[in-house]
Amino acid sequence: MRICIVYDCLFPWTVGGAERWMRNVAEALAADGHEVTYLTRLQWPVDEPPEIPGVRVIAVSRDEPLYGPDGNRTIGEPLRFGWGVLRHLARHGRRYDIVHTASFPYFSLLAAGLLRRLCGYRIVVDWHEVWSADYWRQYLGGPKGLIARFIQRRCVRVRQEAFCFARLTADRLREEGLRGTPTVLRGEYAGPTEPREPLPAEPLVVFAGRMIREKQAPAVVPAVMKARERVPELRAVIFGDGPQADEVRAQIAAHGAQDVVSAPGFVSSEEVESTLARACCLLLPSIREGYGAIVVEAAAMGVPSVLVAAPDNAAVEHIEEGTNGFVAPDASPGALAERIVAAWERREELRASTSGWFAANARRLSLRTSVERVVERYREAAAGSSARR
Repeated sequence: MRICIVYDCLFPWTVGGAERWMRNVAEALAADGHEVTYLTRLQWPVDEPPEIPGVRVIAVSRDEPLYGPDGNRTIGEPLRFGWGVLRHLARHGRRYDIVHTASFPYFSLLAAGLLRRLCGYRIVVDWHEVWSADYWRQYLGGPKGLIARFIQRRCVRVRQEAFCFARLTADRLREEGLRGTPTVLRGEYAGPTEPREPLPAEPLVVFAGRMIREKQAPAVVPAVMKARERVPELRAVIFGDGPQADEVRAQIAAHGAQDVVSAPGFVSSEEVESTLARACCLLLPSIREGYGAIVVEAAAMGVPSVLVAAPDNAAVEHIEEGTNGFVAPDASPGALAERIVAAWERREELRASTSGWFAANARRLSLRTSVERVVERYREAAAGSSARR
């Protein structure tokens, strides 16, 4: 089949769960013999274009920042990318059987929907998140939040094959008026599906992620210092960067934790993995996650996770309480510290049960399983298109 993948980010020029997913899907589809085009924005030196085997990468908009000083997505970049997608599909849309797009940024999905009937392709959409009205108000404020919610709802109602990565997202798609039944894919894990022998746990807590408001990285510092009242040798590493990096450093200074908590910024994936493998737990106090790939990656190494219950946090769907981690009721130092201490005190038992949980769920959680389901739905969609032509 001829497949056009649409996303304004391309791994590794931008890093995140959705970026990894879209690139992995493109590579897997190309390896399966499909003709794959990847539309994105320019993210690389013009004389060093990406080389992805079997995938034609086309930049349809200019290189520009995704985020403003406040850590929120800018509006200009999605508009320009959506316009670039519209122009490309107006010229070349009839070449494709499938247009597979991330739901966000929304304007590229709206562009694909506008030309769907004219060009005859089917639309496949990956919904990593669907935000509630309350969250839109918190994120953008009243009037802007209402407009963004309206645009999101228009995107949901484009005729599409919808994929999502959590039950929370599937429920919200139905509430927003999706026609048809969304397919819930549980696998984004691209590593080995055989559980590795866990390393001995050290009194170490690891956070890894972009330091945006929703992930609450600064909450790691007071939580670790509170837990040290019972585990004096405990320390932490906070990996990542972003708008809240200065606040993280301020928390370290305020708690006199320079010898306890380090924040090295962005480092190689190998360094994150080797450090996480030795931790007694992953601490992710995020209130908004569409999937939580890092939780699965930690479990593959036998490392349990400590998460926070929140209406927009789908990562908690990975946790079996007391088996592969814990879910705190909030991100207060006391609530997080209690679970960090439990992870340390039960470290041997939890490493064994976390490895067992991963072994039991590895196929369901694997990227390959999700790609197989995507390809199966592609074939169904293509057969439907052929029958209607």
